[in-house]
Amino acid sequence: MNIPDDQTNRRILVIDDNRSIHNSFRAILHGAESGKNALDEAEARLFGEAPSGPRAVGFSMESAYQGEEGIELLREALNKGQPYAMAFVDMRMPPGMDGLETITKLWELDAALQVVICTAHSDYSWHDLLAKLGRSDRLLILK
Repeated sequence: MNIPDDQTNRRILVIDDNRSIHNSFRAILHGAESGKNALDEAEARLFGEAPSGPRAVGFSMESAYQGEEGIELLREALNKGQPYAMAFVDMRMPPGMDGLETITKLWELDAALQVVICTAHSDYSWHDLLAKLGRSDRLLILK
């Protein structure tokens, strides 16, 4: 894995109404920040040297539990000059706006934002999503 320099944007926005989804993302993304683990520390004590493995890459994650909240977080981040590199967006987030409307509004604010639709249920077919959002290398759909 190539380790990005300090100028790389590793800010991620997760927009999903399910708190356990946020916890899973946080465990994965923040786990990469932890650096040394117990085995690395034991090796260093035993052999008197730091482990030679690659440096871990960390990510900064922020959570929004509704589309409107995610849009506001993006607006604030842009105003501070700290844009997100990407957003994971659920398609169903009752009672507020759905993922499609959320993505449309996110892209109105930041056309360069990478978006991953990460959902178990969608009220839209892939064809419908592409028709409404357009074909883009900024969009990935995971189901």
